[in-house]
Amino acid sequence: MRVGLLTEGGYPYATGEARVWCDRLVRGLDQHEFEVYALSRSPRQASGGFMELPGAVRRVRTAPLWGEVAGTPRRGRESYGRRERRRFAECFGELAAAISAPGGPGSPVAPAVPASLDAPAAPAVPEPDRAEWAGGTDSTGYADGRQADRFASGLYGLADLAREHGGLPAALRSETAVRALERACHTPGALHGAHQARVADLLTLAGALERALRPLSLDWYGEGHGEGPGATAGPGLSGVDLCHAASAGPAALPGLLARRFFGTPLLVTEYGVRLREYYLASAARPAAPRSAAHSGPVRTLLASFQGRLAAEAYARAALVTPGNTHVRRWQERCGAAPERLRTVYPGMDASRFAEVGERGAGGAGRAGGLGGVAGAGAAADDGRTLVWLGRLEPARDVVALLHAFAQVRRAVPRARLRLVETGRPAPGAADYPAHCRALAAHLFPDEAADAHTVGDNPVSFERLGGPELPSAAEAYAAAGVVVLSSVVEGFPVGLVEAMFCGRATVSTDVGAVCEVIGGTGLVVPPRNPRALGDACLALLGDPERRARLGAAARARALELFTTEQNVAAFRGIYLELMSHCPVRRDETDEDGEPVPFARPAEAHIPGRWAGRRGEAHATADHTPTWATAPPDPEPLGVGPRLPEEARP
Repeated sequence: MRVGLLTEGGYPYATGEARVWCDRLVRGLDQHEFEVYALSRSPRQASGGFMELPGAVRRVRTAPLWGEVAGTPRRGRESYGRRERRRFAECFGELAAAISAPGGPGSPVAPAVPASLDAPAAPAVPEPDRAEWAGGTDSTGYADGRQADRFASGLYGLADLAREHGGLPAALRSETAVRALERACHTPGALHGAHQARVADLLTLAGALERALRPLSLDWYGEGHGEGPGATAGPGLSGVDLCHAASAGPAALPGLLARRFFGTPLLVTEYGVRLREYYLASAARPAAPRSAAHSGPVRTLLASFQGRLAAEAYARAALVTPGNTHVRRWQERCGAAPERLRTVYPGMDASRFAEVGERGAGGAGRAGGLGGVAGAGAAADDGRTLVWLGRLEPARDVVALLHAFAQVRRAVPRARLRLVETGRPAPGAADYPAHCRALAAHLFPDEAADAHTVGDNPVSFERLGGPELPSAAEAYAAAGVVVLSSVVEGFPVGLVEAMFCGRATVSTDVGAVCEVIGGTGLVVPPRNPRALGDACLALLGDPERRARLGAAARARALELFTTEQNVAAFRGIYLELMSHCPVRRDETDEDGEPVPFARPAEAHIPGRWAGRRGEAHATADHTPTWATAPPDPEPLGVGPRLPEEARP
C-alpha cells in the first residue's frame, strides 16, 4: 500500500510536533510505502534538516507556510483573464462570507478564545441555536449547514481554479481578495469582531489566509519532484492509496484535495486538537511584542477559518482517530460524526523505563514509611520525595504545587520536592521560572543543622539531561510520588512515563488525565493546593498503597500506551480503509471504468518471480514488468500465480 503522510510543522523535520509518533508509525509499518508531504512553519525549522528517515519513506515533498512566495509556485501559469478573475472573486467571496458568519466551530463572538482552554469551547451562536448545534442538524455538524456549504464551495472552487490555471498566492493577496473580506466583515449579522476590522487588519488577514491556503497552489497532485533523502519523481498524491493527515488543520488540506480530485480516502489522526492549539497560541499572543501580535478582529476571523477547516476535514475523512477521549470531545463539538471516530492511544517506547519499572517502587521506602531511610540514595524511592517533571510555565501551575508542598512539609519535615525541567518555557513565560525559584526560597528558607554548616533547601530545581539526571527514568526512579499540577493539559506524556516506571501518581483533573490514570493514581481538582497536598500526604504515609498503585499503573501503561499497540491499531485501520476502496485509479477497462483488484497483491512482492507464460521482474517501486507476453488472467481475475516454491 502507498500512503501519503501529511504533516504540518513536524515530521520529517528534526524539530517540531508529531515527529516521534510519525517516525514510529513509519518504522512499524515498513511493509507499506510512505510518501511524506510536509508543511514547515518557520525558516528555522526548514533549515534544521530532516530526521534520519527509514527505507519505508520513498519520497519527501515540502512546502513553507511562512514567508513570501518567490515567483510563480506552480508550472508558471498564474495568469488570469477576466473570466478567471470573476471566478476567483466568487469563490473567495463565498469563503470569506463563511468565515465571517457566526455559528461554526471556532467562530466566537467575544472574546476571540474561550474562557477555559482545557474544555471544548461552547459554540458562539445565538442562544436559541445552541441546542440545535449541540444536537447536530446535518452531516457536517454545523447548525447552519448553508455556511458549511459556502465554505466548502469556496474552498474547492479555489482548488479547481488553482489546478486549472496555476497558483493563487498573488490572487489571495490582491485587492479583489481584500475587498471581498471587507464586504464579508461589514455584512449585517457577521461576527462582532469582524465588524471592527480595519484596512490594516484586512491586509494582515489576507496574508494569513494566503499562507494557510498555500497547499491549494502546490504541485503535489500530479507529476513533480520530491525533496530530501531518497526523493524521486512521481505522480504525487494522485498515486497514493491513502492519505493520512497528522492534524485537521492545514495538513489535512492536501488530503481533502486528493479526495476531491482522485477519490483517495482520508484518515485524520490528532493527539492534540489543532483548533485547541490555535486557541492557546492566540491567547498567548496579546502578551507577545506588539509587532508580533495579531489584532482582535484578525484573531477572531482566523479562529473561524481554522474551525471551518477542521469541521470540513472531520466531515470528509473516512475515519478520524483521536488520541484520547478529551480530544474526541473537541472533535465531536467541531462536527466530527461519532460513528467515524475511533480512539487510538499514542504509542510510547516502554523499553527506556523497563529497568526502573521491573525493579518496582518502594525498596527502602516500603519499610521506612514516612521517615524513609537516610541512606536510600537518589536512585530509589526513599518514601519521602515528590518528583515533578515538565516545562516551567504557567500552564503547569508549579506555584500551586509549591504551596501544597508547604503543607506536606508541616506533616513530614524530611520530605523533599524535586522540580525537573525538561525544556525551555514558552516565549511569553520566560519570567515564570524565576518567579517559582523566588517563591520556593521564600516558603522554604535554607535549613542548616548549626551555625557552621551550609543550609539545604528541600525544594531543588534540576534540569533533565545533566550529569545528575541524564534521563527521565533516573528522575522517576528517585520518586516516592510523581506529581502533575497542570491547569491545562492534553495527553499527559509525563504521567505515562511515570506509570511505565511503576510509580504512584497524584494529578490534577485536566485534559486526558483521568482517562490515562484509570484508577491507578489519585486525582484532585486543579488550582487547589490543599487537595494536592492532602493527596501527596495520603500516599507518602502508606508505602504499601504506593506499591500497589505503582504496579497497577505499570500494567495499565504496558497494555494501552506502547508503540506496539499503536502500530497494530493503525495496521488494522489501513487494511480496513483499503477494503472499502479497492479500486486502482490507474487500471481501467475498455470503457474507461476503474477495475477493482486489477493489480494482484503479489505484484508488491520485491524480487524476481515467474508467471505461467512469462517472467516478471520487480522494479524499484515493486511493480513487475513482463519480459515476455503477459500471462492469461487467472479465474476470478486474481492475476498471475506465484511459483510453487513461493506458495504458502
